[in-house]
Amino acid sequence: MSNTKKIREKLTLASAALLQATSAGAVEVPDDAWDIGTAILFYNESDGRVSAIEPVISGTREFKDGDIVNLKAVFDSLTGATPTGALAADVVQTFTNPSGNGSYTVAPGETPLDDTFLDTRVALSGSWNTAIFDEYSRLILGGNLSKEFDYSSLGVSANFLRDYNNRNTTFSAALGFSSDTIEPSGEIPTAFANMKKVSTGTNRDSVDDSKTISDVMFGITQVINRNTLMQFNLGFSETSGYLNDPYKIISVLDSNGDLTTALGPDDLPYVYENRPDSRSRQTFYWKTVHHLTEDVINVAYRYHTDDWGIDSHTIDFHYRYELGNGSYLQPHLRYYTQAAADFSVTSLSEAEAAAATSTTYASADYRLSEFVTNTIGLKYAMPVGKSSEFSVRAEMISQVQNDSLYPDLDSFIVQFGYDFYFGK
Repeated sequence: MSNTKKIREKLTLASAALLQATSAGAVEVPDDAWDIGTAILFYNESDGRVSAIEPVISGTREFKDGDIVNLKAVFDSLTGATPTGALAADVVQTFTNPSGNGSYTVAPGETPLDDTFLDTRVALSGSWNTAIFDEYSRLILGGNLSKEFDYSSLGVSANFLRDYNNRNTTFSAALGFSSDTIEPSGEIPTAFANMKKVSTGTNRDSVDDSKTISDVMFGITQVINRNTLMQFNLGFSETSGYLNDPYKIISVLDSNGDLTTALGPDDLPYVYENRPDSRSRQTFYWKTVHHLTEDVINVAYRYHTDDWGIDSHTIDFHYRYELGNGSYLQPHLRYYTQAAADFSVTSLSEAEAAAATSTTYASADYRLSEFVTNTIGLKYAMPVGKSSEFSVRAEMISQVQNDSLYPDLDSFIVQFGYDFYFGK
């Protein structure tokens, strides 16, 4: 069973520098050659939750006419257990698998986790960077394809860049569009329908569903002085279609705060979530890179808001400390805080569940709740010969939930990277 879209978004944030494990300044790439970046990332969550292995390979080549081509392939495998959205209880809880043909139990006091979690993904992407109009304007065209057990995505993008002020100022405007298809195990569940006992039905609406995502971004990059570069981006995103997580459920409680028993003989005390079928997001991003005598400071801030009520702030800090001979250490600190979605709940009462309609929204997904995440990491890189580099990076990620009903989460990342070239 797969439940990976949001988990992969988290992995993407955690491994945003997966193929930046090398330093162009330490690797001498010959003209008209391919710069190959390889890396493998290991990700593990505490309490026996999700584990992932993600190898990546990327190739970039700049041609004599100035065009740049980039190709990238990502393969990942995820296993472990993932929260269902149900609350811990003082009794043994029984849950039905999405297929309706199997079940599993959770001991009293334990957070319900679905330990059948398993998925693999293959993602391919590419881009072409070319000059248009004149030497001060460039166009980057991109495309990507991703396929996993229950989810597929196809996207295209275009980014126009124009230099001004003796190339000290660059304006950019980007467009992106993707079309995704969701084909969950057991098909699409009916919103707010009860989970059924094994072999008594599944309360499903359809085999699959889809969504589309449209993105627009405007940016400016400015050279402040010989040592400082600053960037500002403003982004807008519109998502429409099926936005529920088909594997998330909500506990239904009686007036005493216990799991309800006022249901039919084939019903379990859980209902499937329901989210709005559209989402509008706005983001502001600021980044500054400052070169000291030898070392480099990189600091970034991102603000996100949307019409689901989720506001978030991210502060990201890297400090590259040169060790000499091309080797360096790079500490990393990241702070992220998020407000809960307007429809984030921990449970529903019997009356709320009975009165829910297709225009009622509720989700017990902890990723839509209020929480704070802290990341601390360290990377070491060293040259291997004149035209290759090896690196290793380790990070600890701690997520603290605002609501005590949701457990906190610790995770750990180790990444190994090797960059080299072939060609001339």
